[in-house]
Amino acid sequence: MSMSRSMSAMCMAISMAFAGNACAQAAASVPAEKQALVNRVLAKMALDSVGLQMLQAPVAEMVRQSRVVVTSRVPAEKQDAVMKDVNAEANAFLEKEAPALRTSTQAVVQSSVAPLLAQKFSTEELKQLAEILEAPVLAKFETLVPEMKKTVGDNVAKTNGPQIQPKMTELQNRVGLRLRAALGQ
Repeated sequence: MSMSRSMSAMCMAISMAFAGNACAQAAASVPAEKQALVNRVLAKMALDSVGLQMLQAPVAEMVRQSRVVVTSRVPAEKQDAVMKDVNAEANAFLEKEAPALRTSTQAVVQSSVAPLLAQKFSTEELKQLAEILEAPVLAKFETLVPEMKKTVGDNVAKTNGPQIQPKMTELQNRVGLRLRAALGQ
């Protein structure tokens, strides 16, 4: 194990110990009924995925940039294999880092968000909030959100595309000229 990996592991362990201690202190000061309601609310908030999403975004961007490099500089017959390797590396990285990141995210949620909910909401408000978040109508609405966003996006594109597309092509041409000039071509 490299020095930076062992230091990272040690820092994570120390952070989790502190977070666990803070969580235990916070939970001890919150009545059990209220803590149970906080936990119900947190279970519906999907905050556990925040850390993983934060990691996935730069990895996806790196893969996207790799694809640009591969398609412009790697011989056509090797492009698929290279991108397969890049994707495999990115996926292996995410799989390796995800468990520790989930654990760390859960510790942060329990040490910072849970006490905040317990402090800012009364037991009655937490009951109402939990009921709202667990309501079947909310679940039904949330399943419709992607379709609504797609509908809005499609209609915005249809309405604004004819005005924006020529300007976008112009921008791409100007950027292309600048890039070629910078590369001396």
